[in-house]
Amino acid sequence: MADNAKQKADILAVAKAARVSPSTVSRSFNHPELVKPATRKKIDAAVRRLGYIRNRAAQTIHGIRSGTIGVIVPTIDQAIFAELIQSFSSAVEEMGFTILLASHGYSLEREYALARKMLEHRVDGIGLIGIEHSADTYELLAQQNIPALLLWNHSAEAPLPCVGSDNYRAGYLIGEHVAALGHERIAALFPPLDGNDRASGRMRGVTDALKAQGRAIDTLWRLETPYSVASAKSAVRGLITAKERPTALICGNDVLAWGALHALSRDGVDVPGEMAVTGIGDFNGSRDFEPSLTTVRIPARTIGTKAADAIVQLITSGAEAEVGALVMPELIVRRTSGAG
Repeated sequence: MADNAKQKADILAVAKAARVSPSTVSRSFNHPELVKPATRKKIDAAVRRLGYIRNRAAQTIHGIRSGTIGVIVPTIDQAIFAELIQSFSSAVEEMGFTILLASHGYSLEREYALARKMLEHRVDGIGLIGIEHSADTYELLAQQNIPALLLWNHSAEAPLPCVGSDNYRAGYLIGEHVAALGHERIAALFPPLDGNDRASGRMRGVTDALKAQGRAIDTLWRLETPYSVASAKSAVRGLITAKERPTALICGNDVLAWGALHALSRDGVDVPGEMAVTGIGDFNGSRDFEPSLTTVRIPARTIGTKAADAIVQLITSGAEAEVGALVMPELIVRRTSGAG
């Protein structure tokens, strides 16, 4: 009998149980920023107790917000976006929203299809990773007049508001560091650059920093590999067995650096004595690696929190809200470069 009562609970029952008006319950769902946190907690307790479920479909038909924000990322297989997603999700939840997450596998065409599906689900806003997206995706977001935000990268010239870091600067910092250590035989291990503005920006930064110091990466030592530890281990094998080895390996992110360190350790190559290794990202675990990884910190948690504030502003205040933030990268020198 109790279960049947829970299934039939409506907004009036929730209001009565929470000792607030039905309009306050509705406002808590649809405009949580207008309701005091203590009141929202009372309403949430009543909802849980009664088992009340809103009819989202009926609400969105009538123009009421769905309370969801779509986030489309290139991958969820590795650590690269985990901290960003976690901090973004936690922050929007505090403001009464939840996220709908999808991964496009580094395919901009698939990203467009996923954006369409999210719009079909009537999300209140969409967050995309990076600045490089298909013209169709940008046009779709403009046609639907949906609040949208670009995360992870930042550019004043981007067509949408951005909250992110400067990947060119991140690459420049690590290239400058390696050059300053006196290395001349320098290799690079990056994910495929095509369609990946994060990786291509970092590579440009590395190249320019080395050029400024009269250095360059030999064409034979410009390696590209899929984003995984296993792929990085395989790619580095060629460097290890070559007659002449580089003395430094700059990796486009920490996961590739982890794979490189595993390969070098397996073959008895001393790091940093015989080969210095650097990453970009400062993911969880890079500090604890043995030896600890020199890298550039991309402050993922800070980006996620600021991005959450920004997109909720866009949703609640309209497209004219001025949002966006540049979160600067930071060089973190540890033992794999021999300078930590």
